[in-house]
Amino acid sequence: MSYNYIELVSLVLLAIGCFFILSGSLGLIKLPDVFSRIHAAGLIDTLGSGFIVLALIVYSGFSLLSLKLLLIPLFLIFTSPVTGHAIALFAHESGYKPKGKNKK
Repeated sequence: MSYNYIELVSLVLLAIGCFFILSGSLGLIKLPDVFSRIHAAGLIDTLGSGFIVLALIVYSGFSLLSLKLLLIPLFLIFTSPVTGHAIALFAHESGYKPKGKNKK
């Protein structure tokens, strides 16, 4: 199989995005509390989907489709912090405490 330059770059970007999504998913399973898990979910949102969309833009070429694909990470950049803050606020108001070493 012979790949051209564009396919190789998009494949590497896709692999990086999949790595961040996999590591963030493992963080959702392994981390002890909701406050730590918010960080893992933010990793999935911003880095993972950003690299995957970038791979799609490189693969499809720079056209009107690329402009439409750029709207996806733009939407995620604005909505991800709001959802993370809303989840943390609800958890705090519900009485959840972060696990770990707390100084008293």
